[in-house]
Amino acid sequence: MYRLLLISLLLTSLQAQEITIAVSANVSYAIERLITAFNKTHPETKVQVILGSSGKLTAQIQNGAPYGLFLSADMAYPERLYKKNIAITVPKVYAQGTLAFFSTKVEDFEHPMELLISSEIRKIAVGNPKTAPYGRATQEALQKAKVYKKIKDKLIYGGSISQTLSYAMTAADMGIVATSALYSPKMSRYKEHQNWVSVDKHLYKAIDQGVVLLKYAQEKKGYREFYDFILSSKAKKIFKTYGYIVK
Repeated sequence: MYRLLLISLLLTSLQAQEITIAVSANVSYAIERLITAFNKTHPETKVQVILGSSGKLTAQIQNGAPYGLFLSADMAYPERLYKKNIAITVPKVYAQGTLAFFSTKVEDFEHPMELLISSEIRKIAVGNPKTAPYGRATQEALQKAKVYKKIKDKLIYGGSISQTLSYAMTAADMGIVATSALYSPKMSRYKEHQNWVSVDKHLYKAIDQGVVLLKYAQEKKGYREFYDFILSSKAKKIFKTYGYIVK
């Protein structure tokens, strides 16, 4: 019995592997739950996560960072990597991100765009449209709602959606953030319709978030297994619980 146990442990040790994946900041709130679910069927694989804005992660990948999989906040960056033959799979949408108005104070969100214009809201945290896909979607929503010019001097820009959330909680009266951030355990004290409400999805294009395997994925089968999991129905159920749209 002891011998069989020893052999089993040795085989598990030989099969053990570590994979390093690049993950957009907006997925940081869901990634641990995704990894936990993945490890139920692949306990031998340790997943190392590198978080950052999609633009910065793309720059690191182009400069040779040893990541085997990239979960981006939009499709543009994976498509760029694929065109340069750095990504080895065609970019696929794993989820669609959504936006939400957020305030640490209880607010009347019946007309949230009008609330942004009001004098009680002096600073508004948003993602930088030059570096953050959620920032571009936010700017599009504000322009379509015809409030952008009225509030542009109030805007505080975060380089990533996680930084935007931090600003919304500390340096601004309100923020427009990734809905996924509001489902994290540390944000559970903030309630929908009191502290946050969704931004009308008709005001911005769907934020298609893309996944690709990179060249380093050829070295370990764990990358392909995690890639397949991200596109599975199990992963989609998890993404949905964090406010993403899945198909």
